[in-house]
Amino acid sequence: MTKRVLFVCVENSNRSQMAEAFARMHATGGLEAYSAGSRPSGRVNPRAIESMRERGYDLTQHNSKGLTNIPDLEFDVAVTMGCGDECPLVRAKRREDWGIPDPKNMSPDEFRGVRDLIEAKVIGLLAGF
Repeated sequence: MTKRVLFVCVENSNRSQMAEAFARMHATGGLEAYSAGSRPSGRVNPRAIESMRERGYDLTQHNSKGLTNIPDLEFDVAVTMGCGDECPLVRAKRREDWGIPDPKNMSPDEFRGVRDLIEAKVIGLLAGF
């Protein structure tokens, strides 16, 4: 049975984009990964693109999108990245908030640290399926 996971942050330009990418990279099949923002910026941060390129993933194929641009379905898990009440609730069997800081103004090394934290959390989430 296909599992569906949604990653949400405010701008859908960094954290949720990387989480969606890692879910696609590490899933062993039967997973649909989505990301969205409560107030999307309209673009994926070039720093996130470069950071994921270092991991062999092409984020240039992703688009920054809002919650109204994702399929209207019930997700198995909806993960917010720490944006609190900026992220409206979506239909989900389970919700998690990871409390991950927004890396957009961080140094390159700090940005990579957030990327690696997201990867570890996604791997843990997928192991629970």
